[in-house]
Amino acid sequence: MIVAAFILDAILGDPYWMPHPVRFFGFLINRGEAVLRRAMPGRERLAGTILTAFVTLAAFALPFLLLFFLFRVNYWAGFILGVFWAYQSLAARCLRDEAVKVYRAARSGDLEKVRRAVSMIVGRDTERLSMEGVTKAAVETVAESLSDGVIAPLFYLGAGFVLGGPPLAVGLAFFYKASNTLDSMIGYKNDRYLDFGRSAAKLDDALNFVPARISGLLIILAAALTGLDAKGAARVFRRDRKAHASPNAGHPEAACAGALGLALAGGAYYGGILEEKPVIGEGKGKAEPADIRKTCKLMYVSALLFLAFDVAAEITVFLAGRVLCI
Repeated sequence: MIVAAFILDAILGDPYWMPHPVRFFGFLINRGEAVLRRAMPGRERLAGTILTAFVTLAAFALPFLLLFFLFRVNYWAGFILGVFWAYQSLAARCLRDEAVKVYRAARSGDLEKVRRAVSMIVGRDTERLSMEGVTKAAVETVAESLSDGVIAPLFYLGAGFVLGGPPLAVGLAFFYKASNTLDSMIGYKNDRYLDFGRSAAKLDDALNFVPARISGLLIILAAALTGLDAKGAARVFRRDRKAHASPNAGHPEAACAGALGLALAGGAYYGGILEEKPVIGEGKGKAEPADIRKTCKLMYVSALLFLAFDVAAEITVFLAGRVLCI
């Protein structure tokens, strides 16, 4: 199921016309926030915690229960729906497509066009970015999103299969996607969400803790397999992985910076306000559009490496179970 889901994502991506669970999560978050803010004025942290618990548990329970009963009624119906939902938890093709749009715009030399393209995948202000700044922003986003858009869903799908089969696998993957959506919508450190989004941000940090570190290590191995600077990736990963405001994002970003020989992060504008951040990497060369394609290659090779690990783990558990039954 995981292999089929990965292949589907590689072929289809996320077409705009196709219903997607993340849109449903977004609907629940928007409606839930409005209701809870009216019902619990002055108790924002508790209200945010209730919203986080409701959305993530609903995201887990609905696919888990439906697949649990569907597999008992018709195996192949459960298998097909499980593959479809597992595919929808992955975002490698979508991330690659958006990054390639930035690459193509950068190759055209039209700075305004490339700024518009990168604004679709980054949260920072883009109107002041130079061509190199746009390229770095795209590279950073792909590197960071390797963890939460690809490796983390594969991690929770694999863990679910090993521990309890397809219903648990998809349930855990949707639980994670709901947490990630909550963090992207309300997990901000501003006046509106500092308290309300605290639980969502903390949960997302916890769920990404292991996948982010795995992602950094996978990028180092992928750099060696793709002819990039694996030693530089390992060196910068060890030195700079904690030089980030996020406890997780710095791990894949540092490994990617080392593999490409770039200096990433640093100061950026958000809502017109400059936020100073440490530089990650050594900056041996100037960022070029080709670095975006190299980062996409690192992402896919890393994903394939972890997919192979997932499959090997599941086969090992299956064979161990057969031996124990004998």
